[in-house]
Amino acid sequence: MNPSLRQMRALVALAKTGSFTLAADHLNLTQSALSGQIKELEQMLGVRVVERTTRKTQLSELGRELTPLFEKMLQDLDRAMADIASRKALKQGIVRIAAPQMLSCTLLPEAIAAYAARHPDIQVRLADSPVEQVSARVFSGEADFGIGPERDATAEIEARPLFEMPFVVVFPAGHALESRARITWADINDFPFISLQGQFTERLLRDMHVSFRDLSLNPYNEVTFMTTALAMVHARLGITVCLPYAEKMVALYGLRMRPLVDPELTRRFFVYTRNARALSPAAESFVDFLREYVAADQWNVPLS
Repeated sequence: MNPSLRQMRALVALAKTGSFTLAADHLNLTQSALSGQIKELEQMLGVRVVERTTRKTQLSELGRELTPLFEKMLQDLDRAMADIASRKALKQGIVRIAAPQMLSCTLLPEAIAAYAARHPDIQVRLADSPVEQVSARVFSGEADFGIGPERDATAEIEARPLFEMPFVVVFPAGHALESRARITWADINDFPFISLQGQFTERLLRDMHVSFRDLSLNPYNEVTFMTTALAMVHARLGITVCLPYAEKMVALYGLRMRPLVDPELTRRFFVYTRNARALSPAAESFVDFLREYVAADQWNVPLS
């Protein structure tokens, strides 16, 4: 058997006060209850921890040896419990997020700043990643959760919808598209189209095929990062498409951004977590906050 927390607290209080009466008051116990806990401790150990006389109460040699050990154990436990309570109350904690590069340099910094104003003692760490590595960082434990576009499901990673936005076309000022009242996907092929490599284009072509079987895209150039695509558009090497959360980056390059219709295609983004691993209260609160933050965006499409 091991000493109970009540027994350890009883011995420590008795050592500090030197009196059953004062120790009982300190622990909000009756004197008989405190005496009972000391007796239970002695019975479990098989030796006395307190030497009782008619004149005074003092600890035995073993009691004096046990007191600092018990006190340290209780302090460590109290600190741990206080830390858990603080995290549960969202007074502190660390949230680690993995997200694609474009999302990390547009929407997320402002969202993190807004969250920090509400929860200043919670630290949010952002790891910008190639989009295909977001789930890998979650699976490895480097990130509490990831944020990214829809990807093929895996048994290890759970995906929860976060937001949905329509595609927009991006072109330089003075471009021929600027004068058009509406811009359709069919218009894209009239100009050199700069796309992203990998699943971005694959899924976009798949969505277009579902909506219009005779409509397709012929990329003039495929790059890895959207920032590269925007720089090429700025250099008037072509046009590109992206999602509206990149609006500030589009503006930094002095480019124009317009909705695309016929069809209106959207892209969903998800929160990716590792299966069977619950988020901390701080991480869960950030996800909830981010969902509200994005829902207020004018481009957001309500999730069905």
